[in-house]
Amino acid sequence: MVNVKKGVLVRCDPAMRQLLVYLDESRTLGSKFVVKELDETHILIDKEIVPILEQKLDQMMESLSPDLTDNLH
Repeated sequence: MVNVKKGVLVRCDPAMRQLLVYLDESRTLGSKFVVKELDETHILIDKEIVPILEQKLDQMMESLSPDLTDNLH
């Protein structure tokens, strides 16, 4: 029996790859999404999780960035 799953190849630096693996293992997005860890800069993820993953990464990056408009007042 063959299992077929649509995936997206992600090319990133090792730190982002490690974050993706952590999010996958901790099921932060509700389920596991890493299909295959290929090497230090490539990872194959489930196509269905991409919009949710993008939203989560945007939220994380936003929380790490200072709001520059607060410094103007």
